[in-house]
Amino acid sequence: MLVIGLTGGIATGKSTVSAMLKASKIPIVDADVIARQVVEPGTQGLAKIKKVFGDDVLLSDGTLDRKKLGSIIFNDEGKRKQLNKIVHPAVRKAMLWQVLGFWIRGHKYCVMDVPLLIEGGLWQLVAQVVVVYCSDELQLQRLMQRDGSSREDATSRLNSQLPISEKVSYADIVIDNSGSKQELERHIDGLIQKLEKQAGWSWRLSWLIPPIGLLRALSILLWRRIARRGKSRQQRASK
Repeated sequence: MLVIGLTGGIATGKSTVSAMLKASKIPIVDADVIARQVVEPGTQGLAKIKKVFGDDVLLSDGTLDRKKLGSIIFNDEGKRKQLNKIVHPAVRKAMLWQVLGFWIRGHKYCVMDVPLLIEGGLWQLVAQVVVVYCSDELQLQRLMQRDGSSREDATSRLNSQLPISEKVSYADIVIDNSGSKQELERHIDGLIQKLEKQAGWSWRLSWLIPPIGLLRALSILLWRRIARRGKSRQQRASK
């Protein structure tokens, strides 16, 4: 099965693209949804958070007080790393199980919707990286309009994240979301056509004979790593 990584920057429209793919019956593994699920009441994730951060990060109904937890880790890198060590492995494990579930059910491909696909290194574990892009200025304007924030606050928030231009350098496919909804729909249709073509007919063989699928996946990941190293050298040489 072809595993596609979908990412973008804040206010570039990644969530819109993900929703449109889901509406087209494309299997989606949503990292944000999973991140909430792994800390629900009764999960090991929430129990570990309670052990590290105390009962103060829980609401009266036993659910996680995200606002309180956020205020704790915002200015404390050590606490933030502790939280990441709890949440990230749980999220990755759950994502893997969802991908395996789609494969078992015979899907040709699935899309992993991961905001921090590049930052977290997960881009190395997918066959294709799709980045949803718009210009820096349009991204800023959309963020200000969406959150009702000032230009200064929106700029500060964007500056705290990996620039969208840098994410594009990792992309195999770029979806330009600078235009109208109709233009975006055409881009989505084009993406689905590419995925269908890449999946081809060999996915059936990989599904019926798992060792072939495993070898194919390993070869894709190895080739991606080699290609990325070559691209990095070219980028350093051009600077």
